[in-house]
Amino acid sequence: MADRAQRESQGPREGVIRDAYFVSDSTGITAETLGNALLANFPALTFRRHTLPFVQSPPEAARVVAEIRDRRRGADAPIIFTTVKSPQIREILDDADGVIVDLLGGHLRELETSLGSTASVRAGEFHGVGDMERYFARMRAVEYAIEHDDGQSMRALDIADVIIIAPSRCGKTPTTMYLALQYGLLVANYPLTDDDFPADGLPRPVAPYAERCFGLTTTPLRLSQVRHERRPDSTYSSLAQCTLEIRRAEDLYRRNRVPFLNSSTKSVEEMSAVIMQSMRLRS
Repeated sequence: MADRAQRESQGPREGVIRDAYFVSDSTGITAETLGNALLANFPALTFRRHTLPFVQSPPEAARVVAEIRDRRRGADAPIIFTTVKSPQIREILDDADGVIVDLLGGHLRELETSLGSTASVRAGEFHGVGDMERYFARMRAVEYAIEHDDGQSMRALDIADVIIIAPSRCGKTPTTMYLALQYGLLVANYPLTDDDFPADGLPRPVAPYAERCFGLTTTPLRLSQVRHERRPDSTYSSLAQCTLEIRRAEDLYRRNRVPFLNSSTKSVEEMSAVIMQSMRLRS
């Protein structure tokens, strides 16, 4: 035990890939999200990630422990992020010969004390259907996002919470889907093409809803790289074309007072947070 503690207290060894496990009694989404947020604070290190969802019984927990032990490479103990509610299963996972990071346990105990109530030990409640009204609102939002992706439909734009406009491949679709699925927002997106220029105003389909529009931009080089993966050696992916489209789009945003952000160095989560804050949206 002392040898293990000594190894784990030492600094990272150069070139070593550390195993990181996300163990959950449900889908593993919470464990991945919180665990990766913590790992992001160590950009100099490299992690080999494994997600082990639906660990809901002692035999399943024992199999997880055996798997982690079998996969262990070298002297570096794996990092094991857990979002398991059952104390019995958590106790079994403690034998996995790794560094256990319980992402729920301490917080649940604090809440139990503060609220004067005992937390449910049923697995998967956070990512279950839960609030049916909220669940169906998210599903309707996803259907709306699919229908209105890339300007495919102009129907019912009057009920959109936000309309994302941008040149092709600036991140409209993933941001739209994230806002719909995560927050239940009605989001449409519209591609700015050569047909929309030259013009002083917004494209005709979205012009009546200017106050709901939000623009995305990026760097010409990044846009060219992304487009090159789709259509290599084409005018569409050329640096000159990308530079022209970005310049025209940003000019359009400024003329029409459309808020916008550069997506080149931001994750979908970050872009969504900025959009919600800028447009004063609430889920």
